[in-house]
Amino acid sequence: MEADSNGENGIKMRISRRSRRRSKQKERDEVGELLKKSWYHLRLSVRHPSRVPTWDAIVLTAASPEQARLYDWQLNRAKRMGRISPSTLTLSVPDPHGHRIGSGAATLNAIHALAAHYNDEVATTENNNSSGYSMQHQNSNNDVPLTPMVSFMAKKHILLLHAGGDSKRVPWANPMGKVFLPLPYLAADDPDGPVPLLFDHILAIASCARQAFKNEGGLFIMTGDVLPCFDASTMVLPEDTSCIITVPITLDIASNHGVIVASQSGITTKNFSVSLVDNLLQKPSVDELVENKAILDDGRSLLDTGIIAVRGQAWVELVKLSCSCRPMILELLKSRKEASTDIRIVLSFTCVCNGYMSLYEDLVAAWVPAKHEWLQKRPLDDLSFLHFGTSSEVLDHLSGVGSGLVGRRHLCSIPATTVSDIAASAVVLSSKIAPGVSVGEDSLIYDSSISNGIQIGSQSIVVGINVPGDKGGLVEDSFRFMLPDRHCLWEVPLVGCTDRVIVYCGLHDNPKNSLSRNGTFCGKPWKKVLLDLGIQESDLWSSTVFQDRCLWNAKIFPVLPYFEMLTMATWLMGLSDQKTNYLLPLWKNASRFSLEELHRSIDFTRMCIGSSNHQADLAAGIAKACIHYGMLGRNLSQLCEEILQMEVSGVEICKDFLDLCPKLQEQNSKILPRSRAYQVQVDLLRACSDEATAKHLLESPANTSTPAFQKNKFDNCVGQFFHPRMVKVELPVRVDFVGGWSDTPPWSLERAGCVLNMAISLDGSLPIGTIIQTKETAGVLINDDAGNQLHVEDLTSIASPFDSNDPFRLVKSALLVTGIIHDNILVSMGLHIRTWANVPRGSGLGTSSILAAAVVKGLLQITDGDESNENVARLVLVLEQLMGAGGGWQDQIGGLYPGIKYTASFPGIPLQLQVIPLLASPQLILELQQRLLVVFTGQVRLANQVLLKVVTRYLQRDNLLISSIKRLTELAKIGREALMNCDIDELGEIMLEAWRLHQELDPFCSNEFVDRLFSFADPYCSGYKLVGAGGGGFALILAKDADCAKELRQSLEADSSFDVKIYDWNVFLE
Repeated sequence: MEADSNGENGIKMRISRRSRRRSKQKERDEVGELLKKSWYHLRLSVRHPSRVPTWDAIVLTAASPEQARLYDWQLNRAKRMGRISPSTLTLSVPDPHGHRIGSGAATLNAIHALAAHYNDEVATTENNNSSGYSMQHQNSNNDVPLTPMVSFMAKKHILLLHAGGDSKRVPWANPMGKVFLPLPYLAADDPDGPVPLLFDHILAIASCARQAFKNEGGLFIMTGDVLPCFDASTMVLPEDTSCIITVPITLDIASNHGVIVASQSGITTKNFSVSLVDNLLQKPSVDELVENKAILDDGRSLLDTGIIAVRGQAWVELVKLSCSCRPMILELLKSRKEASTDIRIVLSFTCVCNGYMSLYEDLVAAWVPAKHEWLQKRPLDDLSFLHFGTSSEVLDHLSGVGSGLVGRRHLCSIPATTVSDIAASAVVLSSKIAPGVSVGEDSLIYDSSISNGIQIGSQSIVVGINVPGDKGGLVEDSFRFMLPDRHCLWEVPLVGCTDRVIVYCGLHDNPKNSLSRNGTFCGKPWKKVLLDLGIQESDLWSSTVFQDRCLWNAKIFPVLPYFEMLTMATWLMGLSDQKTNYLLPLWKNASRFSLEELHRSIDFTRMCIGSSNHQADLAAGIAKACIHYGMLGRNLSQLCEEILQMEVSGVEICKDFLDLCPKLQEQNSKILPRSRAYQVQVDLLRACSDEATAKHLLESPANTSTPAFQKNKFDNCVGQFFHPRMVKVELPVRVDFVGGWSDTPPWSLERAGCVLNMAISLDGSLPIGTIIQTKETAGVLINDDAGNQLHVEDLTSIASPFDSNDPFRLVKSALLVTGIIHDNILVSMGLHIRTWANVPRGSGLGTSSILAAAVVKGLLQITDGDESNENVARLVLVLEQLMGAGGGWQDQIGGLYPGIKYTASFPGIPLQLQVIPLLASPQLILELQQRLLVVFTGQVRLANQVLLKVVTRYLQRDNLLISSIKRLTELAKIGREALMNCDIDELGEIMLEAWRLHQELDPFCSNEFVDRLFSFADPYCSGYKLVGAGGGGFALILAKDADCAKELRQSLEADSSFDVKIYDWNVFLE
């Protein structure tokens, strides 16, 4: 069964003909936005899987046991880096006996291996009863017991990634596995994190696909050399069957690729259709397309994407089949047949779709990655595919996208431009480049150390090369090496050998093309190569081997001392301009390997250790420079994680950095924030496994939070004459559209902040207020709306720090920051202070800060102090520091200033604020009040719990957090423009992005109830978010129009499963 992605005939993807003609730049922008959304979803599923379900298991197929061990290392690294949830099982499954069995049989083999892995858990669950649940050994022909295993597996959500194979057309990716090649999209979002890999981006897209399965178990299959860029969360999968995801393509593309022929009948809705697969055509002509009825009404055909989903009863039957398929696979291996060609004999299984579904021969053959060489990056509606089938395609995907998407420098050491020549368009990742090196345009350098005297041409690829800086007397100091334009160069460590082989070829060489089919080496026809170098065919290919003679099996790469191999490479590439008579016999007498032999001889363990040590050394160099020369702007906690992967000296390096901390603080005491300096010490102590000292440092008095404005004096901010009187201050609450967190210390003290918020009344009244009266008796009497009362006779007893459970600490703090106690104002008289806040506790409406603003303003009024909004807002910041709440400035600004306003803060002490009121038209106010629902979720939240986590991440210089808050400030500016232009729909989009960013900052700012509420409201909405820091409290839901707002309100109030209250509100404009 296939699910097609074209509007009425597609998987819930609304597509117009105009979108098919969108520009390349727009397509690139859309890819970037889609990947950002997918990565956000991936991180959320890893950090909070109870809210955003993740895969129960991620399984990779591999070509050999050695490659499977490499994949296991990569999977473990992905877990360590937060790409995969700790709760997810990861497994690499090699083809049996290292023989290629095709993706069809590899799928069955992988499910069988996963079931074997789960065997002990199933046995424990079933209490080891007499039926016996032990899975048979891989080499056994006995079937896996079905009943308990199938019941167990049926509930699991499995991601299967076909990643086996020998990457013949991307030979430099052979050592790492093509699925793990570097793809630095969005790398700038996390400059201290690991280089993003193709695998990481596939995980991000697949994390959204997990949503489509909901709570029903199933299998999702993808290929490891394609990045499908589409919003997988919008898929609507048919129940109890398997389906292949398709996308419409034009006939010129269809004639070179695979085409799905869908049945004319099927399940059709407004947003998608599901049809049975009638046929699969490979590279069909137009006549064949017409004959097989493969042309759609709009003149296009359906592309086979290789993305397959199996769920429900179909998944159950596939598990049964997999658990009993072992004998068939072994029999196929004995007969030396490619399994996918005969797999149809076992791939027919019962579905609840009236009969049988057959994953017949051709459809299964389409799973094989080799069949997908045609998948190119094209504007295929809302499905864009990046195929990594050739080296040139890899460079195309790095040079052919917007500069904002590709990180061209990441975790690397590069010399000054005056001593090197590195093109701006070159991509340098996890590499160390010495002075005197040249790198041409659009080249890729990855996981390498390049010493001086090396020149790399344009559009070239260099991977895993480690050119020694000290030549050890092997060659002259003037040694130079040039890699020509459009060439690839890499190293391979060999099993049982201390040497590494240097390998090279042309960018466009196809190692599969034989001499008779225009095969090339380093861009030249083989006949010219042999003639120029004086090499015979018999030197490269054995006469006993009955294979096509091609680069893949040519024994051309010699094992020699390092610089001799480079010299030999220059000769073999046809670049030698000196006497080379000695090179031909040296080459003939050397031990030589072909690409095919190298593929079987890679020392994966040594390669992994070497890569880890190399990246740890780079991280150590970056951290050292940050400490010695910088202001600790890098994420040392993240860099230390990489340093600790170093085999021997990782901890010692971190200890050396720790010893530098006292000197660093002494040198930069006037500039470096103390909080940041302490956090660096804590991070380094934890890296050295000294948790006790780190905890002691965090709790030490020197590191306790002190008022941000501790040097301000309040002697002159209070009137010196006291007059008996009464004042009443009533204030609105605030709702924030976007920009929150940028107002919070320490961010606001070090960086600019921007917030867009609005003052509102609830149910026709201002909900927050205070009445302050003078009284003849001394002391202060305090009453609140909860019935609490306190009389303080000795005012000197009011001092910080306050007990966090003290219900009167807000008023006590207000008495301190206004200077009333400090200036002995109440020597002969007293005060009676009453407060109220007619909003639910933990509302997120800024209640605490606004109430503090009301009390401070009332105290300043009654004492003839400076009651200006600017002064009150500044004092409330100090008050919150005294209380230990640590809040920002947006709440008090939101309540003190009427209407909608855009507020910017400028870092420093004292903090400078610029409040810019939005001159809103009556039409804008009316439309907002008609479309915006202010909903109390009933979920109590405490902002300080979220605040602590976010502040700690900021002090660690977590780059994802910093980039998220920067984006929130940008959105505040965009939101102001949108409202000024009365574009409320754009405001809704801004609210949605702001809500995603808030969850990026802390995934616990939402919960399952809030997720369910927003999911229920989504069809009616342009945007939604929780106000404030999130975690519960109030929600803003912006409906598409007034009618949608009314309908949504009625639906929520009628649905007993949502115990929410929807408030009437008005913009407070006075």
